[in-house]
Amino acid sequence: MKTNEIDFNNYFKTYPDSKGYFGKYGGSYISPELQVAMDEIAEAYQTICKSRRFISELRRIRKEFQGRPTPISHFERLSDRIGTGVQLYGKREDLNHTGAHKLNHCMGEVLLASFMGKKKVIAETGAGQHGVALATAAAYFGMECDIYMGAVDIRKQAPNVARMKILGAKVIEVTDGLATLKEAVDAAFAAYSREYKDAIYCIGSVVGPHPFPMIVRDFQAVVGFEAREQFIGMTGELPDALVACVGGGSNSIGLFAGFLNDPVDIYGIEPLGRGSRMGDHAASLTYGEEGVMHGFNSIMLKDENGNPAPVYSVASGLDYPSSGPEHAFLRDIGRVKYDVVTDEETVDAFFELSRMEGVIPAIESAHAVAYAIKLARTMGKGSILINLSGRGDKDMDFIIEKYGIR
Repeated sequence: MKTNEIDFNNYFKTYPDSKGYFGKYGGSYISPELQVAMDEIAEAYQTICKSRRFISELRRIRKEFQGRPTPISHFERLSDRIGTGVQLYGKREDLNHTGAHKLNHCMGEVLLASFMGKKKVIAETGAGQHGVALATAAAYFGMECDIYMGAVDIRKQAPNVARMKILGAKVIEVTDGLATLKEAVDAAFAAYSREYKDAIYCIGSVVGPHPFPMIVRDFQAVVGFEAREQFIGMTGELPDALVACVGGGSNSIGLFAGFLNDPVDIYGIEPLGRGSRMGDHAASLTYGEEGVMHGFNSIMLKDENGNPAPVYSVASGLDYPSSGPEHAFLRDIGRVKYDVVTDEETVDAFFELSRMEGVIPAIESAHAVAYAIKLARTMGKGSILINLSGRGDKDMDFIIEKYGIR
């Protein structure tokens, strides 16, 4: 199937299908007992979340609590420094309450849990932004909150760990395996399988068994729909290209959702880390193959035994050995191009945006900034809209300790 065979006018009604598939990717590969819980969530989402009461309440929360819509900023000085005439813009999800895009789906998921009568929310986190967002949502609705986080990420992301605890969440350290995001997901799913009657799992990206990739995509789509209207209002036209970082892929799918039916080039940027050798990167869509993990079928990095491969990225939110099934689908049909940047390019972009525009990006977002700078140098004219998915407060101690002040 190719892009010209897809009816993007009805895309969101068609994908995923009733079984949770985007083409051959997605689905639900879990135990029968957990499937009962997934079916309950799917049914609740399709009924509760389509109601006028739910939609009205979510819109109120986004406006009065989250501070949406977030603005678009023209990065004029950085554009001038590149010197090709290409103009860079940023969708400022770093200005969303809690400092990242994650609150977009967390408030929706916990509002759903509240309507379902659940008492606790359970989740994993890598960079800590999803954990902070979910802890915030849980505090807002008065729910218990358990956050599973790898020991490596706890050390790298101390400010966000403190924020979660201040907000009342219980942060549970995961020491298995590489002790990063994959292991945190494993532990959170195991906990949910024991507590699903009273709790709801609030996954942190467009991954996991159906209906999670759909639910998170739909709640994050506000980013793209806002951005499209704002960009036309600012410039009178569409951007020529979109750029967003991709780990699991929630911030990127949120931006892309608003432009899939437009003549806009779309780029999803994965972490090449230290290089292309296995264990030195987390670029699953670039180097991976089809496989099932964490209850869904997508493109994943595998070791010699077919198991999830060890991964690495300077960004804790991107070091995951697979990617959302919708990203795998958009890659296959050619609607989105997926490419990579290295740690070094990312850190350079982190400092460049900070110094030129007074905006310190999350190290995840700096992957998109790095690629947009490279892309701008190849374009003769036009505009690029970057999803600045989060702010860099959480990364400053780690960056200074590892790289110094450049």
